[in-house]
Amino acid sequence: MRYSPDHKAQTHKRIIKEASERFRRDGIGATGLQPLMKALGLTHGGFYSHFESKDQLVEEALLASAEELDAHCATLFAQEHPLPAFIDNYLSEWHQQSPHQGCPLPTMSSELGQRGQPSPTTDAVLKARLEQVEATLEGEHKTERSLMIMSALVGALMLSRSVENPELGAQILKVVREGLKEQERR
Repeated sequence: MRYSPDHKAQTHKRIIKEASERFRRDGIGATGLQPLMKALGLTHGGFYSHFESKDQLVEEALLASAEELDAHCATLFAQEHPLPAFIDNYLSEWHQQSPHQGCPLPTMSSELGQRGQPSPTTDAVLKARLEQVEATLEGEHKTERSLMIMSALVGALMLSRSVENPELGAQILKVVREGLKEQERR
């Protein structure tokens, strides 16, 4: 069977997209290569014609999710009141319930850190968000404040996703969301 000239490139993109969603939703360690490839109608052996290792796939998937996040944040930070819009979106019920579509930091970065495999892409994702947040701040200590905001956002989202009680999860999001916005109004 003959494939189109761009078949391999299109298949590579499909693998990255699926992996990006699964890594954010299920975690890196819980995402096996065989089920990943099977979900795409591909063989496990075919994986190695696209990637040298799972680590290479992880990095490319993280980069793909970072690009999605960059596009989404560009819209948020173009609004009249960008920081409250970003905080509301980040700590939204949608983001809590849709890790496969959201920011990779709460899911992938914690696992990469635990595995002792920090990623330059994680640094780039965080740096981009810090710069966007910092650009909205007034007054002193902008760098420190942007770090606190991002840490609170990522931590609150992780906690809200991990609790069994949905009311507690919603309360975590609300309290941190309102607290961050109130802190920056002062």
